Amino acid sequence: MSESPGARRFAFGQNWKSYALRALNGQQVDESRAAFQQLFSGIPLKQRTFVDIGFGQGLGSLNALAAGAQVVACDIDPHCAEALALVARHYPTLPKDQIRVCLGSILDPNTLAEIRRQPGCESGSDVVHSWGVLHHTGKMWQALGNAAGLVKTDGVLVVALYRRHWSSPIWLMIKWLYCSSPEWLKQVMIYSLYPVIYLAKWLVTRKNPMSCTRGMDFFHDVMDWVGGYPYEYASTKDVVTFVEALGFTLVRLKEAQVPTGCNEFVFRRVAVASAPIGQTG
Repeated sequence: MSESPGARRFAFGQNWKSYALRALNGQQVDESRAAFQQLFSGIPLKQRTFVDIGFGQGLGSLNALAAGAQVVACDIDPHCAEALALVARHYPTLPKDQIRVCLGSILDPNTLAEIRRQPGCESGSDVVHSWGVLHHTGKMWQALGNAAGLVKTDGVLVVALYRRHWSSPIWLMIKWLYCSSPEWLKQVMIYSLYPVIYLAKWLVTRKNPMSCTRGMDFFHDVMDWVGGYPYEYASTKDVVTFVEALGFTLVRLKEAQVPTGCNEFVFRRVAVASAPIGQTG
């Protein structure tokens, strides 16, 4: 991720550390593993290279390692490496030292070069995974193009991006205000919006908002949602058009349960890019 002018970037890594220390339990680990297996259904991972961009708390990287992948985990926030170490305690039989951690931004050419230097990634990775991350870089389309550029021919790009909605510009203002505010006002915003988000999610899904998917925790999700700046979003059509122009075909799409949630895309690379990587259409 990159620093965005006008407001400080949200402390994603600190939020993930808090989640790992205060919220994560065995049931959530099992839920994350089940969601991961569903997301990668039909995609072989054993002995395949797996680049996790914006690994956050590390559940995706650890689940990929458990599936037999050779994992490179990349994030700009050093606190995420600490969160990964904490979450790894819930995977006691895994050789965690086999995850190659790369601290840097997907927007940084030096970081991209470091990923490509990793064993097995020299000519591209079999799988590039980035769940709910690229829209927080401040340059989403460039980040998406750079991520796609790490995928080898016949490899897979798995991304989740915020869906465009009429309320998206309003949330952009809220997130900007949060990250520009003193700590006391941040707390006021979190506890004021918490019941609003709870009610809205229940009305849309008719499910208990506390029953989060992918092993997540509702309170830390609210923190991430209210404070998650930089923040961008896109229509399903725009994402598909952009990635397919880079030589991919859409394999699977899972649309968000809530209007401003993340759409999940699975693309397969079938050709060399027909447009420069990192360029918007």
